[in-house]
Amino acid sequence: MTQHYEFHPNGVCSKLIMFDLEDGKIHNLHFLGGCPGNLQAISRLVEGAEAKRIAQLLKGNKCASRGTSCADQLAIALDGALGRAS
Repeated sequence: MTQHYEFHPNGVCSKLIMFDLEDGKIHNLHFLGGCPGNLQAISRLVEGAEAKRIAQLLKGNKCASRGTSCADQLAIALDGALGRAS
């Protein structure tokens, strides 16, 4: 069964992260706002990937001096969707 998630990130340019999870895999990832080229690339790279693994890979990635990034916020969103503490 596919579940749709929406996450409002903090401390980044992106205003909304939307994705579906089906059997623990990421589908239809979209970012509203942020750096279009980079975020489209992330969306393509993670399509069909295991959400748990992607969260592990992206957690802690930082953008400049922000202390977080859109990728890090995606990891937090995935952890939340998987029911894990971020």
